Amino acid sequence: MSTLYKILKKKNYQKIPLQITATNHLEIKAEINGIMGCFILDTGASNTCIGLDKIDFFKLISEASDIKAAGAGASNMETLTSNKNIIKIGKWKSKKLQIVLFDLSHVNEALTSHSATSVDGIIGADVLKKTKAIIDYRNKCIYLK
Repeated sequence: MSTLYKILKKKNYQKIPLQITATNHLEIKAEINGIMGCFILDTGASNTCIGLDKIDFFKLISEASDIKAAGAGASNMETLTSNKNIIKIGKWKSKKLQIVLFDLSHVNEALTSHSATSVDGIIGADVLKKTKAIIDYRNKCIYLK
């Protein structure tokens, strides 16, 4: 029987390692506008998000947004958006990523209170759908096409 890796490699998928945090979240490294960051992989997040405190760090140009963010115990949070960002995960790259910007301090407080490290943001379903992502929990990796 072929392994998942062999099957997906033939279909031009790339294997990207994931880390499991102390809180059992999946953590992934991604480059935004040429800057490497640490992100939670969240299949339940509709959009890729970055904390407001990281706008300058990732060289984001923000603008007002009507989007209200919710999740992880918070709801109806004000947001900004940043368009046409370059994201790179492994060898996969997109030059048109829209990122939602909002206060992620509640997320990072929850992580650090459980001995996990804080993150720069969240990789959401927008990227996962675009890359036809397949998560391999057993081998702690994700395959992107």
